[in-house]
Formats: sequence, C-alpha cells, structure tokens
Amino acid sequence: MKIFRNIVLVVLIVVITIGIRFVGLGYSAYKEALNNMPLEEKVAVIQAKENYTKIDEMPKMYRDAVVAVEDHRFYKHNGIDIISIGRAVVNDVKAMKFVEGGSTITQQLAKNIYFTQEKKMTRKIAEAFMAFKIESSYDKDEILELYLNTSYFGDGYYTAKEACEGYFNKELNEMTDYEAILLAGIPNAPSVYAPTKNPELAKKRQKQVMDRMVKYKILTEEEGQRILNQN
Repeated sequence: MKIFRNIVLVVLIVVITIGIRFVGLGYSAYKEALNNMPLEEKVAVIQAKENYTKIDEMPKMYRDAVVAVEDHRFYKHNGIDIISIGRAVVNDVKAMKFVEGGSTITQQLAKNIYFTQEKKMTRKIAEAFMAFKIESSYDKDEILELYLNTSYFGDGYYTAKEACEGYFNKELNEMTDYEAILLAGIPNAPSVYAPTKNPELAKKRQKQVMDRMVKYKILTEEEGQRILNQN
C-alpha cells in the first residue's frame, strides 16, 4: 500500500511539473505575440480590411446560428468554457489524441489573429491567455464581429461578407435564413463543408447547425424544418 501511494505521489508530481512547464511556455508565447503586435493594433488592421462588416449589418439568424453551433455559452463565459474544455479533455483522453478542442469563439478569434491551427498544448494555453485579454478589452458583440471577419470560409474567403458574395452572390443582409444557417456551418471545416466542394456534406452540416439551434431553443423544430425546406 505504501509503495502504491508513493507511485501515485510521483505521478502527481510529474503531472504538476509538466503542467506548470506548459503554462509557462504558453504564457511566454502569449506575451511574445503581443510584443510583436499589441492587440489594439491587430484589431485596427482587421477593421481596416476592405470587406470588414459590422455586426449589425449581419442577419440575426446568421449570428444566432454561429453562436449556437460554435459556442452556445458565448455570452455567459469570460473567454474560456470550463464545461466544454472538460468534455474535450475526456474525449481526447479516450482517443489518445487531440480530437476536440473545446475552444470558445473568443479562443478561436485568438487563434485566427495570432496563432497557428496546430493542435499543441502550448498553443492552446497561449490561446487561453489571449482570450482573457480579448474579453477584457472588447465586449461580446465586438468579439463576435471580429471573429466573423477573420474566419476562413473556404474558396479563398476570409470574411463572412466575402463568403456570402462568393457562394450566394448576395450581400450579407440579403441572405435567406436557409443560406445564413448554411454559411454558419462552413468555418468548422471549410475544405469539407464549402458548398462548392461538397454540396451534400454542406447540407448535412447545415442540418447539424439547425439541430443545435433547436436544442438551445433559438428555433422550434417546426421553424427549423420550414427553413430547411426553403431551398
């Protein structure tokens, strides 16, 4: 029994030591990113883009769809979602690899503007520090607006406006509810869900977005089905 306790103690010490090391490396990566370009300057560059679009110019259905499928507790957390992270850790441990990130919209924004898409622990920690920084500097609608102007939608489109014009030949405020919900699902995997690449997979993803909206009571099942029947 004593040997077992000693083994557990050693394992805990190792885990804590490794954890502290990763936190330190992540914090250093976060500080380095800010030193290279402060957040305010980074945001100013993004807002100066030709196709930058204000959030009040985006249909409410589209905004609701994005929040429902990407981060339904977006307006309640402070940058990270402990519940989502816990679920992701369990699924990652089961798979013995990174299969789910648990990232909030704020963390995804941090990744979009400062970090790579590489799934490394150091990057995830740096992303979390940056998420706290973003949340302390901007309100939720500003964060969502920045996220929708920095996400990749496939086919070379890096803003919601570009994607809407490219896929539907419309301005954002001209989208139907059907198109808005389809567009909301693309950034999760643009090479898979872009309607020009895989129309059927894009529709399946659209249905997943719709199911989330029904689950979180943004739409009723009847309303959701009516929208899906629009096309």
